[in-house]
Amino acid sequence: MMTGCASSAAGAPPAESDEALGGTPAEELRLGYFANVTHAPALVGLQEGLLQDALGDTKLSTEVFNAGPAAVEALSAGAIDAAYIGPNPAINTFVKSGGESAVVVSGVASGGAALVVADGIDDPADLEGTTLASPQLGNTQDVALRTWLADEGYTTDTQGGGDVHVTPTENSQTLTLFQQGDLDGAWLPEPWVSRLIIDGGAHVLVDEADLWDDGDFPTTVLLVSKQFLADHPATVEALVEGHADAVQFIEDEPEQAAEDINAQLEADTGKPLGDEVLARSLEHVRFTVDPVADTFEEVLANGVAAGTAKDGSIDGLFDLAILNRVLEARGEEPVSAAGLGTE
Repeated sequence: MMTGCASSAAGAPPAESDEALGGTPAEELRLGYFANVTHAPALVGLQEGLLQDALGDTKLSTEVFNAGPAAVEALSAGAIDAAYIGPNPAINTFVKSGGESAVVVSGVASGGAALVVADGIDDPADLEGTTLASPQLGNTQDVALRTWLADEGYTTDTQGGGDVHVTPTENSQTLTLFQQGDLDGAWLPEPWVSRLIIDGGAHVLVDEADLWDDGDFPTTVLLVSKQFLADHPATVEALVEGHADAVQFIEDEPEQAAEDINAQLEADTGKPLGDEVLARSLEHVRFTVDPVADTFEEVLANGVAAGTAKDGSIDGLFDLAILNRVLEARGEEPVSAAGLGTE
């Protein structure tokens, strides 16, 4: 299921110049993303050339990450300028920097995460003493797993102790370890949920969509360095244009988009997904430019309770003015920052 906005080819005016917005053109934009179906707008945007087309003369370079904390580290170090990333790492860098590091400029995806487990685990009561994986300590699925386990009465800690042992593990290794019987399950994003089910014989114990009102929760957002935005606002606007084009392309051309996703995954990982895995993955993700901002206070609280985040203000986390200008030019409704930034 996908929602987005009309293509810029439908008559939207080009982005204003950097000079008009007070900045300078960027010679290069360095973009991070993950080789996950939940990052499909990045994958499609690269395969179809939509991101580069929107950026024009600005060179687009990319780097692939396994999970958000590593991408945030690169963003904080100045190694990349923007990233497709989960909400928890986006919140963490904003809070740790006192609001100075980066801002969310668009939504990307909602849904597409679940706890999958081995045969014999059919109820939360069966989890005591088990070992479960997440993509990385403090990433969005890691926090979701620890939060849900706490709600079920289990203790965890960031060193892998407690009633249930949470072991952050790279996604591809998680599949291998699960197949070998060295893991009892994992809370993962797509396509890894579907890969463990189809390639590993796992089954879903918890679909994260069942834990949120209307099943709507943020899985991926587009985060941009605050300094890069200040220096190159029209370059960021062009990135948002290209991203919105990719979201719309997924909705308008689902078969071609699926081919694009698999082609980019093969380029990034050396291996495409099986047709059944890809189809199941796409059924469980909604692609949208709406960041679902009204959930972020709860996302922060969950991270603090899980011991992977520092409490603090997230007022100003969202800068959706550019996105809403793009949407207005396309005749689309604006999206809300839920009082947590500009719109």
